[in-house]
Amino acid sequence: MPAYMMLQMKVISEEGLLEYRKAVKPLMEKFGAKPIIRGAKIDLLEGQGADRPISLFEFPSMQALHDFWESPEYAAIKPLRAGSADIDIWAIPGL
Repeated sequence: MPAYMMLQMKVISEEGLLEYRKAVKPLMEKFGAKPIIRGAKIDLLEGQGADRPISLFEFPSMQALHDFWESPEYAAIKPLRAGSADIDIWAIPGL
């Protein structure tokens, strides 16, 4: 069953994110992630919280998503984005 990693992010420093993006893309691919939505502006139909773009990545399974997130390789990359964005990230099981 697929799983999805959804993130909502407000960029503070594009320069700070550049190195992170270069490193994280091939690592996500290694764990089977595919981009579904990348940096899309939200068209809010109801509720609140549409001021930050959303990205969505599909993983082959929730286990693959957690394997990526908890990997030593990602632990080494994650600090590269520190202070460069306000970010919320969710892991969502698919159907």
